[in-house]
Amino acid sequence: MKPPGPARVGAIVLVLLSLLAVLQTTCAQKNAIDIYSLTVDSRVSSRFAHTVITSRVVNRADSIQEATFQMELPKKAFITNFSMIIDGVTYPGNIKQKDAAQQQYSAAVARGESAGLVKATGRKMEQFQVSVSVAPAAKVTFELVYEELLMRRLGVYELLLKVQPQQLVKHLQMDIHIFEPQGISFLETESTFMTNELADALTVSQNQTKAHIRFKPTLSQQQKPAGQQDTVVDGDFIIRYDVNRTLSGGSIQIENGYFVHYFAPEGLSTIPKNVIFVIDTSGSMMGKKIQQTREALIKILEDLRPEDHFNLISFSSEASQWKPLLVPASTQNVEEAKKYANSIQARGGTNINNAMLMAVQLLDTATREEQLPLGSVSLLLLLTDGDPTVGETNPKKIQKNVKEAIGGQYSLFCLGFGFDVSYAFLEKLALDNGGLARRIYEDSDSALQLQDFYQEVANPLLTTVSFEYPGNAVEEVTQDNFPLFFKGSEMVVAGKLRAQSPDVLSATVSGQLPTENITFQMESQVAKQEEEFQKPKYIFHGFMERLWAYLTIHQLLERMVSTSDAEKQALETQALGLSLNYSFVTPLTSMVVTKPEGQEQSQVAEKPVENGRTVFRHRAMGHKRPRLPGGVALHDGGHDVPNRKSGRSGPLIPFYEKLMSERNPDVGLLSGIVGDYLDETMEETSPTAPPPAPIQAPTFILPLPGQSVDQLCVDIKSTPGPLLLLLSDPDQGLEVTGEYKMEKAQFSWIEVTFKNPQLQVHVSPEHVVVTRDRRSSQYKWKETLFMVMPGLKMTMDKAGLLLFSSPDRVTIGLLSWDGPGQGLRLLLRDTDRFSSHVGGLLGRFYQGVAWGPPDATDDSKRTLWTRGFEFNATRKLKLDYQEGTPGTELSCWSIEL
Repeated sequence: MKPPGPARVGAIVLVLLSLLAVLQTTCAQKNAIDIYSLTVDSRVSSRFAHTVITSRVVNRADSIQEATFQMELPKKAFITNFSMIIDGVTYPGNIKQKDAAQQQYSAAVARGESAGLVKATGRKMEQFQVSVSVAPAAKVTFELVYEELLMRRLGVYELLLKVQPQQLVKHLQMDIHIFEPQGISFLETESTFMTNELADALTVSQNQTKAHIRFKPTLSQQQKPAGQQDTVVDGDFIIRYDVNRTLSGGSIQIENGYFVHYFAPEGLSTIPKNVIFVIDTSGSMMGKKIQQTREALIKILEDLRPEDHFNLISFSSEASQWKPLLVPASTQNVEEAKKYANSIQARGGTNINNAMLMAVQLLDTATREEQLPLGSVSLLLLLTDGDPTVGETNPKKIQKNVKEAIGGQYSLFCLGFGFDVSYAFLEKLALDNGGLARRIYEDSDSALQLQDFYQEVANPLLTTVSFEYPGNAVEEVTQDNFPLFFKGSEMVVAGKLRAQSPDVLSATVSGQLPTENITFQMESQVAKQEEEFQKPKYIFHGFMERLWAYLTIHQLLERMVSTSDAEKQALETQALGLSLNYSFVTPLTSMVVTKPEGQEQSQVAEKPVENGRTVFRHRAMGHKRPRLPGGVALHDGGHDVPNRKSGRSGPLIPFYEKLMSERNPDVGLLSGIVGDYLDETMEETSPTAPPPAPIQAPTFILPLPGQSVDQLCVDIKSTPGPLLLLLSDPDQGLEVTGEYKMEKAQFSWIEVTFKNPQLQVHVSPEHVVVTRDRRSSQYKWKETLFMVMPGLKMTMDKAGLLLFSSPDRVTIGLLSWDGPGQGLRLLLRDTDRFSSHVGGLLGRFYQGVAWGPPDATDDSKRTLWTRGFEFNATRKLKLDYQEGTPGTELSCWSIEL
């Protein structure tokens, strides 16, 4: 390539100077609205979370600017208040019946205003957004309040908070207070943005019943390295915990005239289950969906217990069953079923009606002929990705047919794969038959979502559970009968104490085990309980009445799905009354947000509904594209920038694309990009010799404590089989295994298992899967992760280095190396902490290693002995992968296994 002539270089520089001016203006406008304070205060009192988010901003420009308050909150939460304080005047949000707010909403839409304030975003969250014009030097305070009841799932309660200020904030602080009278049994935190530097701003204090988590980073801790986005604080902050519990009637807690009864007894044995998997194999499932379904089904089948019975039905235009009867989950039957699951193909239409009736008939036959274990639980699991297209296609008729066929004998759980299925149809189908519905999101972890849902229902502990309280003591009690209680969940009943209620509130909880009935008795001292919640100053007082209202509204809305039209109106009236009385934004209410005169007079916040093909009332805030001199418009998204005269892409297009692809381009980044571009443009090509073969990274680099040689490079040349036990140390509670493919000379996966805390980490070149107490989460490599749990810290940085560390343990690292000799890599640090019982393919190098002297004729060779094995070691130059790509040269003694 010839270097550009002087005229062309001059044109480049002129345009770049113009672009610099545009960027300076853009950056000045971007930082005109300064968030000088952002606080999150979340108070969890006996599982009920009251969260207040306060943002204070100032307009530092000399012209009117638009300030946008944007915050994400959990889908299960109800907004209870929003207000803006502008120039000392408070503009509140008023909660009204949805029909009453509709007229204001329609008028705003007619004026072209973006009236919708809340929309669904992601799997668990909803986004609240409101904008207001701010005069120069004026300040605005935004405050959003929402509440939710934390439900126990797979043994934990989870509080999820989003932190996305999108700029450096002088006063950024999060405070989470937890008060649990039963006692906190464990607590862990996880963050998708935390770094080791930010971790210094995180403090966790805890005693038997209380915990306080504070995150208060300084400006310097929030700052990203030069040339990158302003702040590193951008993502999820999660607190997980559980409480102490015993084999008892649970815990009754009383506050301000209301009670809540939590029931999740320990020590019960799992009831045998009979499960039929009804799997959609229609044409729409083709490709990744059917592949992930196969993968999940195989894992689920492996988790069946020997006393369980099962069968599989696959359906498209027609339904077919794997076996004519339910069969025991023996090793042989499970292996056959896995082969069947692995062979299912996607084709044809969707006949849900026939498939469901076939499944019910199988259970009916097995029950009638007494083929199933006494006292066992029968479940139906339906997975589909679309609406019925073959046979009976009327959703209401299918719901009626299935409900009549089941007749209250079995529980039906429905999984909707993706957004082409009517979620409302599946939800009613499940709720009509004692189950629930769940959406499976189309993503790389869809198989994991399916497995996680199965884990929630895999271990039934009690059936036909009922709660009884003295009639003279309580009133307005929430749902008190439940068909099933599963391991890791919790039943919650709340109510109001009568004016002349006894001093002691008693409760009886009864349920059924496989061969007998069981009864739990419980008593609670009213005055003592009331006093317990008076003491902590930081709890949200009066919370239990709001907890009761929250739970009642959710249950009424759920009953409305499965009830008759005649009863629906009464339920809706009751739910609406509670929503208005307690100021909850629910599917029946709207919040009208008022604004100063001269701006949009009102905006309406409505609760999004999970109904399948949702269209939300929301218009995203637009933005003008910056324009360069000469009529050149800059576009993002990787499109060409047209030249006004020719209409074709100009010579600066690659530069523009590179610049605009940055999420937040700033002036500090400009010089680097300009230099890179000019270097590339002006570079002359010339014939060069072929580059030398790159130095390869070894399969393992082992630091050997106490030896004269501190690191050992190990390569695998032959194995007894693909599955390898790499490390095992029972004293450390640690095991590392892997599958090594000789033809590819790399690991297809590596798995690290910790005994305490119980944690399993399975990594492949594509992703990381973390499983804790049957809960699984999937992460991408190079995705920031920071998790602190009792006895172990797990971190992953942007370089993709995943580390597990503890003060008294060996540090284990995993890396998806993409340099020369690419593949999964294992790292070890603090290896002097291995016990004398360490073993495995690599563990043997940490016991009794002995080195022979260098070879007399070649000092680059010597011999190594360990546990009766002899290895020839050679001094070689290798690539050290331990700090990530691109790696550094390392001279080490190298051996082959």
